[in-house]
Amino acid sequence: MSKQNQLSDIHKSKKPYIIYKSHNGFDLYTEFSKKIILNNKNIKKFLNKKPKKFLKKTDLYIGFFGYELLNNLIGIRLPIQKKINFPKGIFYKPEKKISLSNNLEYRQNKKKKFNNRFKINIDRKSYSKIFDKFKKKIRSGDTYQIKICTKYKTKSKIDPLDFFCRLSQTNLAPEAFLIRDTNYSIISCSPENLITKKGSLITTKPIAGTVKKSEKMNKIKALKYFRKNIKETKEHNMIVDMERNDLSRICQIGSVKLSMAKIVEEYKDLFHYVTLIKGKLKNNISNLEIIKAMMPGGSVIGCPKINTLNLLNHQEKENRNIYTGSFGFLKFNGDMRFNIIIRSILNYKDVSEISVASGVVVDSNANHEFNENYIKAKALIDLFK
Repeated sequence: MSKQNQLSDIHKSKKPYIIYKSHNGFDLYTEFSKKIILNNKNIKKFLNKKPKKFLKKTDLYIGFFGYELLNNLIGIRLPIQKKINFPKGIFYKPEKKISLSNNLEYRQNKKKKFNNRFKINIDRKSYSKIFDKFKKKIRSGDTYQIKICTKYKTKSKIDPLDFFCRLSQTNLAPEAFLIRDTNYSIISCSPENLITKKGSLITTKPIAGTVKKSEKMNKIKALKYFRKNIKETKEHNMIVDMERNDLSRICQIGSVKLSMAKIVEEYKDLFHYVTLIKGKLKNNISNLEIIKAMMPGGSVIGCPKINTLNLLNHQEKENRNIYTGSFGFLKFNGDMRFNIIIRSILNYKDVSEISVASGVVVDSNANHEFNENYIKAKALIDLFK
């Protein structure tokens, strides 16, 4: 049986499974022997597991930390917000791993129609009011950059594998993943790696800067645009400095360096401004210390992180759920890879929500940032057509 047929059979069997982008294609994880639903009480115990010998490719836990859980982990309590009671985090222990190619295919028997009427939780007028509030906070020095989250929602039954295959064909992203469980699914084309740890070496790859693709805007012109644009340059420099600072808390003195600075990466509807930062971990740094230092990822929060998180949380009326949380795996030997959960669809109780955010700095324009949010959501919204 071909690997592609194995994927179709697993999907049709209704078994939970996870697909995660690898260097050469995708890795499919299934046959889960454990499912750990994380909360504020058990997360430290989960992260404090002592490293073991890594013997099999399935000697790992794979899953996600939600935004609220990561806030709580660093001592930030969220105010009362509108919730859908989705789990704060879930990790799975797989017993089977299958390597798949980049060319994922899945054919449904019938062409389904989806509800493609999305409701946005913050309209342009409301967004501008929040934007103006945050601009005042920036001018008063309470924060230097802050991200305003908007949500697009629609009620519709979806086939997550169909969505993920179509998404990977049109918008293949280096941190893409799919979780299909019995009562929810997450489909993601996340481009941003937050942590890659192998032994004592660790890297992070912040994205800060977005411009829409067009006939007049190619990759070379995008790089020139970012370099000349004061707002985009400020935003990028602040996030890179913050991520360097986060790494410096857990890395050896002098080891944190820019490995690849200010390059452009291309996606379906946009270009991103990206930097790669690397460091060497201090001796005896625990997984818990690494997660607390690096999460939530600064590039989707703002700067400085703690102040900005408090400002955001008291302004946002809805829980972010998975958005700006983190998905990835933690191997038994302590190695890990985690992304930032952006460009994602959470489907729960037949409601799909797409959350996006754009950065506000002192030079930002409310109309431009509101439109940028839609550009980021467009590749996902198009799946419902």
